[in-house]
Amino acid sequence: MAIADLYTSGEHRRNLAHFASLATLAAVDGEISTEEKGMLDRFATKLDITEAEYKEVMKKENKYPIVPPHDSEKRLERLYDLFRIIFSDHLIDDEEMVLLKKYAIGLGFSGDKADKIIEKSVAIFSGRIDFDDYIYLLKS
Repeated sequence: MAIADLYTSGEHRRNLAHFASLATLAAVDGEISTEEKGMLDRFATKLDITEAEYKEVMKKENKYPIVPPHDSEKRLERLYDLFRIIFSDHLIDDEEMVLLKKYAIGLGFSGDKADKIIEKSVAIFSGRIDFDDYIYLLKS
């Protein structure tokens, strides 16, 4: 077996774990909305999740561990994906906030850092950023 095959397998395993995290987050409020289902479908394609894997992940009894990437930018990308799935229905509830913090910590952020990133991200995704932050984001 080529070393590239091992890497691809490991990468796919991480993608599957990330997809499972997204699915769990989408279902945390009891039911997956049409918008969340559409977002999950797009992530399944992006992450190269097979139909069989998709069905397996969507079973309620499945619990997949969070496999954090080594690269800090990749961790932020995974967290960004979680925010996209949360805000696909334009709302964030208390259960999603609790689960989001668990995922952020599972991705390797400290509790304080997770709180700061979540606070800023919620402000950005909900459209509640002040003008100074808006300017900063546009200039960076």
